[in-house]
Amino acid sequence: MHTNLFYIVLSAYFLTIGNHSLLGQETKKTTTSFPIKNQTIKPEIPPANNNVKVEKIDTIKVDSIKKFKSVLEGKVKYKAKKYAKFDQKKKLISLENEAELNYLDYNLKAGIIVFDYQKNEVYAGRLKDSAGNYIQIPKFTQGSNIIEPDSIRFNYKTKKALIWNSRTSQNELNIKAKIAKKENDSIYFMKGARITSSKDIDDPEFYFLVNKMKFVPGKKVVLGTTNLWIENVPTPIALPFAFFPITQDSQSGIIPPSYGQSNERGYALQNGGYYFALSDKYDLAVLGDYYTNGSYAARFESNYANKYKFNGRVNIRFENLITSERGYPDYAKSKIYNIQWSHSKDPKSNPNSRFSASVNLGSSQYFQQSINLANIGSNLNNTLSSSISYSKTINTIPQINFSLTATHSQNSQTNKINMTLPSLQASVDRVYPLVGKNGIKKGFIKNINFQYNLRGENQITTTDEFFFKKEMFSGAKVGFQHSIPLNTNFKLFKYFSASTSLNYNEVWTLNTIRKEFSTSTNSVINTDVNGFDSFRTYSVSNSLTTNIYGTFNFGSTKKIQSIRHVMRPSISHSYTPSFEKYYDTYAMDASGRTAQYTRFETGIYGAPGINYSNNIGFNINNTFEAKVRDKDSTKTEPKKIMLLNNLNLTTSYDVSSDSLRWSPMRLSGGTMLFKQKMNINFATTLDPYALGKDNTTRINSFNIDEGGSLFRMTSANMTINYSVSSSNDDKTKKNIQGAKNGGRDDDLFGTNTEINDNRNSQFANKDDDDDGFTGFYNAKIPWDMTFAYSITYSNNLNEKKIVSNSVMVSANTDLTPRWKIGVSTGYDFVRKGVTFTQIRLNRDLLSWNMSFNWSPFGQSYWGFFIGIKASVLSDIKWDKRNQADRILK
Repeated sequence: MHTNLFYIVLSAYFLTIGNHSLLGQETKKTTTSFPIKNQTIKPEIPPANNNVKVEKIDTIKVDSIKKFKSVLEGKVKYKAKKYAKFDQKKKLISLENEAELNYLDYNLKAGIIVFDYQKNEVYAGRLKDSAGNYIQIPKFTQGSNIIEPDSIRFNYKTKKALIWNSRTSQNELNIKAKIAKKENDSIYFMKGARITSSKDIDDPEFYFLVNKMKFVPGKKVVLGTTNLWIENVPTPIALPFAFFPITQDSQSGIIPPSYGQSNERGYALQNGGYYFALSDKYDLAVLGDYYTNGSYAARFESNYANKYKFNGRVNIRFENLITSERGYPDYAKSKIYNIQWSHSKDPKSNPNSRFSASVNLGSSQYFQQSINLANIGSNLNNTLSSSISYSKTINTIPQINFSLTATHSQNSQTNKINMTLPSLQASVDRVYPLVGKNGIKKGFIKNINFQYNLRGENQITTTDEFFFKKEMFSGAKVGFQHSIPLNTNFKLFKYFSASTSLNYNEVWTLNTIRKEFSTSTNSVINTDVNGFDSFRTYSVSNSLTTNIYGTFNFGSTKKIQSIRHVMRPSISHSYTPSFEKYYDTYAMDASGRTAQYTRFETGIYGAPGINYSNNIGFNINNTFEAKVRDKDSTKTEPKKIMLLNNLNLTTSYDVSSDSLRWSPMRLSGGTMLFKQKMNINFATTLDPYALGKDNTTRINSFNIDEGGSLFRMTSANMTINYSVSSSNDDKTKKNIQGAKNGGRDDDLFGTNTEINDNRNSQFANKDDDDDGFTGFYNAKIPWDMTFAYSITYSNNLNEKKIVSNSVMVSANTDLTPRWKIGVSTGYDFVRKGVTFTQIRLNRDLLSWNMSFNWSPFGQSYWGFFIGIKASVLSDIKWDKRNQADRILK
């Protein structure tokens, strides 16, 4: 119950100043006990002056009473469950059982509270329950600072306090002191203090024992002699003094390195450097590695963010690698680098303008040769790719959209790099010129529409050797493509949807060629011609499609009640005339034999065709769905199960060709099994034509006419992906570093070791306390598994060969609530060898984290880490690892 203590004190003061009170009564009792269960304590307040007649109290002069000056600076509110005692003589208020007192910005909760408003002091302590245990520990709150002592004595005038067995939390640190002295609102002196990041402050698994310390909430902790205790056992680790900064803001500081060793490079200090907290919007970490044979690496990592506008991350990495020692036959040097940049814009900042970046470029062999263990697993990446794009929408009628994009694709096996710097795309929204005022688009005429599209590119093809050098731009190709499609669609015979279009294209280019025979070299010479040139083409296309539904009913009493088949057949036609006018002839040899060519054949948008094309395409898409009786007998409706997500058949017939008119038939399909957890996809190519006797070319003869089957299977592939866990919840931890490096975000190829921060588990983030059991054995053992299988068959030239056949699997489980183990491995049946394998162990030691990471095959390595999770104590760790051996190319 709450009441206003100010009025109680005021009333008590006047009751004790003489034989008369304002109510005209004589005071006899000085101590009053207020039972406060289910009621509010209210002092008796005299009536207002305008309700009192002056002639009835003429024996007292109004001016003879001096104005009372309150001893309190604000209102006091309190409550208690058992009672509140008000001692008017001693100026005390006593509260017991779930007592609470609020005064100014102070809040105090305890088993018992005594408020001495004459001495300006508050006392608080605990209560004992029936078993003799202390309960209702005081909790003192001032602003954002919270202290939980056994007892407290506080003077709200001087702001000083004596606190016994105080408990307080500051960010990730928990502090408990035998005796604490509060000097003012911002300084505490403590004696016999324990500092820990453990959740259990009374029985922590580790703590720093400090004889004396100075504590400034929200700013710092300054310590005297400090000793590390683990499980109440002192360790040899001690410091004469220590300093812990406490702040909500980022602080600059040294990043201690970890120790490593490599057979090829010697001993190493890795990942040491300095962190610069430049501002609230961006930061910078400078990290480096050094090996005793002279190898070194430098990394610059920066995060930036502008709230409600954008955020991003930049990583620049450089490594100078030396293998062995100078003078030895295996001595080698290599310089590699990698640049990563990710940027995203908040769409709410400007919905009509968008900018994004995802950059991952550098040396093709960077992830294969890098000495940074954060890249383990990424050495299997075959492609680096980047994209930077800006797009804008102009809300006119019709709407205009344009975008600028720079792309990059790099093959780590061939070292070939393809880039567009930049690619321009612009379009004007569709216009329906024949739609009436009612806006209804119905029928062949009213559905006629056209739009305008523009695309321009500057394409560059180069290799690692010339990357970012002037030779890189010497072979650049520049071109623009304009297209104006004229379309319409309509219904035919009620059940068919038809569409037709006329496409006009115009290509501008700055790069053409000229072919001529050179008598001096007796060969054909191709000469690059730089200058503006253009060509124009057009084509016509038509399509007709419909949907066919079929249902096979087996009866409501059957387990499979019905199967529904949906078939979507479509026929398409395309016609492109010959553009022979863009072709010239050249001499092939000295005899005068000639051949045709077009000067546009090396253009980025292709060349105009010399032969006319007249193709008819056929496509059938099928889906199969079943209704089955639900196992739950309480459900009245059957359950739907997808049997085949898709089953597609595609082929075409070339009317204009004199031979090989039928194209190979492509059959593909996919389905989901086991409650949508297993994804199966398959595809095959069937060629109706036979091969020649040399098994190198297709001949104009059907395979069945040559004594074979109706179709000749030229290729086939199947992939199976299966993910399953003991729970339906997706608690799989994403491989964030692997995804950043351009690889997978799962752990099929292992997890990338975050050597910058090993404080977190390698496994799924889960609060183990939710299990309700923290012992050694638990009948509930969480687990998850990811499985992938891939097989590819090739028979293009009658080789009948399986070119790839591999299986990959990753599994994670909790041996106990705090012991986790995981493995990622696979087997290549073609090369007959184990693929990249990783074994990982993790032990959650409450306030500490311990992990072990081992790759036993191939480029073997291992790493062990144990350290405190709290970031403020992250330098207290032991990190030992064996550097993975690399092969320089």
